[in-house]
Amino acid sequence: MKSIKIEGSKRESVGKKSTKALRNAGEIPCVLYGGNQAVHFHAPAPAFKNLVYTADVHTVKLVLNDGTKANAVVQDIQFHPVTDEILHMDFYEFDDDQEITMEIPVHAEGIPKGVKNGGVLRFNMRRMMVRGLASNLPDYIVANVTPLKIGKKLYVTAVASDDYKIMHPDNTVICMVKTSRNISAITDDDDDEDDDETDEGGDDKEAQADA
Repeated sequence: MKSIKIEGSKRESVGKKSTKALRNAGEIPCVLYGGNQAVHFHAPAPAFKNLVYTADVHTVKLVLNDGTKANAVVQDIQFHPVTDEILHMDFYEFDDDQEITMEIPVHAEGIPKGVKNGGVLRFNMRRMMVRGLASNLPDYIVANVTPLKIGKKLYVTAVASDDYKIMHPDNTVICMVKTSRNISAITDDDDDEDDDETDEGGDDKEAQADA
């Protein structure tokens, strides 16, 4: 997974007045957790643009003016309710040999057979929670939707990897091809009998991706 470098400065005080002064100066107050003690710092607002206002996910390399260096992930972000500007950010420090949990985007690959027959691809999950070493986590998870026919579903087991652990039940649905309202239902000769499972999983033990 790619990492973004953010350079900041340790805060000399953490009161409301100093916090307001930082924001007025275009700085974002932050806290780094996970170490022996919380580290309060601030960094210029533009430094967070490619970290926050993007669909991509990144880890962070923090470098502070006192020599502090840390690998971290975003733990929490507070936004202004009107302007959507960042008011505060929390980070969590991790070691290179420490597993972390992150929400990774899911990218569809291919054109489903069902879509070619007039169906519509619907996503239940645009992001997935996965756990692993930061060096093993992907920038995004590829979901091959090509085999999906109308009425068929793609499960999280279809994108399993030895590099990370998927933090969802095996029968959780990533996406499925539904019948378009503008066409009649199409039944393939090799379709299995309809099941009663929900989109979030059930007792069915279907294959990773229904073909």
